[in-house]
Amino acid sequence: MWISVLITIVHVIVCFFLIAVVLLQSGKSGDLAAAFGGQGSQTAFGPRGAASALSRATTWSAIIFMVTSITLSIFAARRTGPTSVLSGVHPSQTKSQPASPKPAAPPTVPQNQAPAKK
Repeated sequence: MWISVLITIVHVIVCFFLIAVVLLQSGKSGDLAAAFGGQGSQTAFGPRGAASALSRATTWSAIIFMVTSITLSIFAARRTGPTSVLSGVHPSQTKSQPASPKPAAPPTVPQNQAPAKK
């Protein structure tokens, strides 16, 4: 039980860290030439370049996020006890029945009109 709480805390911390690291990164080759496959002439390693510390932190936090997600889902699947929120609710004792339809009255002809002739 305590291990799932610990993993949940680590998972939440990694979530916030991953959000911060992704938002801190700048776009890579986000200019107009990159949309059409243009190579940047200023880079030594092509348009991507070497991995920075932020990209490594993003990679590792994403890996930790995935591992904690899978671990928490396995713990949730193995949990014993009620599997539904409504599993402990007892049904009510009163039983409702469908309403019986009111019998249709025959159509009435007003007194001042004669029935139509055929």
